[in-house]
Formats: sequence, structure tokens, C-alpha cells
Amino acid sequence: MKLEDNGIFKYFFEVSPDLMCIAGFDGYFKKINPSVSKLLGYSEAELLSKPISEFIYKEDKNITATVRGELTKNSPLQNFENRYVTKKGEVVWLAWTSMPNSDDQLIYAIAKNITHKKVLEEERNSLLINFTRINKELKQLSYTNSHDLRSPVNNLISIFSLLDKSKIKDTETRQLFKMLETTSENLKDALNKNLDVLVHRDTSDIKIETINFNMSLEAVLLSINSLIDDSNAIIESDFSILEKVLFNRAYMDSLFLNLITNSIKYARPGVNPIITVTSRVTDGINQLVFADNCLGFDMEVVKDKIFGLHEKFHNHVDSRGIGLYLVQNHITSLGGHISVQSKVNEGTQFVISFKD
Repeated sequence: MKLEDNGIFKYFFEVSPDLMCIAGFDGYFKKINPSVSKLLGYSEAELLSKPISEFIYKEDKNITATVRGELTKNSPLQNFENRYVTKKGEVVWLAWTSMPNSDDQLIYAIAKNITHKKVLEEERNSLLINFTRINKELKQLSYTNSHDLRSPVNNLISIFSLLDKSKIKDTETRQLFKMLETTSENLKDALNKNLDVLVHRDTSDIKIETINFNMSLEAVLLSINSLIDDSNAIIESDFSILEKVLFNRAYMDSLFLNLITNSIKYARPGVNPIITVTSRVTDGINQLVFADNCLGFDMEVVKDKIFGLHEKFHNHVDSRGIGLYLVQNHITSLGGHISVQSKVNEGTQFVISFKD
């Protein structure tokens, strides 16, 4: 039965809000309903006179041609999505259901305009991406702050241990002193627990600026001066070859903090830790060299696990396997590289190469 011969089907074809068309195997529209012209903005004559491919969005031409090739082999098509370009240059999304008739060399197709749905999907995906980025940044902030606050807290606890409580005669003062000491210990425990559950961060949009090695190092040393004094650590630095580098300020402070406190934490029994920090330029690459004389690692055993999260290689009560993980991530997230050489009871050397 031809469409023109049946008034009911002709009326349905004409008034349907969906796009209805009959296309030939030759790639041309043979008949379209008014909804096609209304959406695309072309007249019926314009749409029938040009190959269908001329109305398809350029990035979808190849996939559409492949699908049409399958239709000409008498394979029905359902829920195929592609984009068309209107006469005004706007892009619209269509979802097609097509049935081929190889005897007549025709394809009968219905399409729904899903542009609004696609716009909503894009907005949703954009929001999800932004939410994920913000969430990772918040995790990173919590992670770094929780870890880096441990050293000042340990410094505060060390000060309490140095004070002679027997000289405090006032009862109220002794009670306040005890409260401060207890609060510091509780804070240390809370920070350690937080570090056990936090995950690593997203490194997008990190601020890069010129960092002075000496200024960053001095700020870190000041924050842990009691720890350094108690350990009798000797820290030597020489930045005469390279004084500054492009990096993130918070990351540089965290880098110095973690490497120094690790060296002190893993000092050899009875041997004062000696730490040297120097800068250099090797084959045009800016580098920072950090070395100590501490316990060191068996690199055959440690291998590439040395920078792993929660990886611990010494039985230190305060070890969480976080410090070197943060150091490595700070560096690599900004395009740099860190290498390590170490021997048991001879110490460790880290060479940090910064991105050009």
C-alpha cells in the first residue's frame, strides 16, 4: 500500500512531531514529513535535492556512512544517535530507528530530537567533573595538612618533655599544663588516624611560582627546631649554583619537611644524623640533591615500592608510609622526577629533577 493511497497514514505522517522520512539506498531523502523541515530549517525541496550526508555534522559523517552501509545490507537499525546541522548552523542530536527494504531500495526511518537530553547530559558531566576535581583538591588539602601538621605537633610535645614540671608550684598552672600536654597528644593521635583514611589528590590547577630554596628550607627548619635540637642533627645546605626554581610553594615546604623529618626519624642508633641539601644543574636540568647518613634501604628489597602509599621499611612506631609518597607525588604531579640511591647503614640520596 502506497502512503499516498491511504489518508489515515498520510495524516499520521504529516502531523507526527517526530522526524519521519523515507530515504533511498542512494543516500537521498525520497520523502520527509514537515517536522524534518521545521527542525533543520531547510525547505522540502532543499532536503530532497542534496545528499543526506551534506546535512550531517562533519564529525559524524563517517560513522553514519558505516551504519547506512549496514542498512543497505538489510540490517535494521535502532537507537542510532548522530548530529545534524541546521540551516542556521546549529547542531541538533537525533536518535534514529530505521528499517530497510531491499526490494524497493528504500529505508523507512523515524528520528527523535534528543538535543535537550544531550545538553543536560553535558551539563551533568561538566558538574560531575568539577565536583570530582573539587573533591580531590579537598582531599589533597586534608591529606597534606594532616601529614605536615604532625611535625609541629611533635615539636610541641618535645617542648613539654623538656620542661621541668616539678618547678611548677601553682596547682592551677600544673592542671593547665597537663591539659595542654594531653591535648597535644590527642591532636597527634587524631592526625595519625586521619592519615590512615585519606586518599591522594587531584593535582589540577596548582599554582607555580619562583621558589627560593634557602627561604623555604629556613622556614621548615624553624618549624621543627626542637626536633632538630633533640636529635643533634646537622643540616648543611649549599644553593650557590642554583638559588631558585619554578615550583609550588606548599609542595616545596612539604618536600623539605618530609625528607628532613624522615632522616631524623630513621637515624642510625648512636649516630647523629647529618643531612646535606644542595642544588645543581645537570645537562640543563635543574636538580635538588638531598643526602643523609641514616639507616638507608636495601634497594634490592625496596625497589620501586619506596614511594608507595603506606609502604614502610623500618619498624618505627611513628611510621605511616606517607612522607615519601607525598614527596614523589608533589614532584611528578608537576612534571618532575625523583630518583633514589641507598645502602643499609650508609644513608640515602634523593635527586630531584624539576621540569624545565
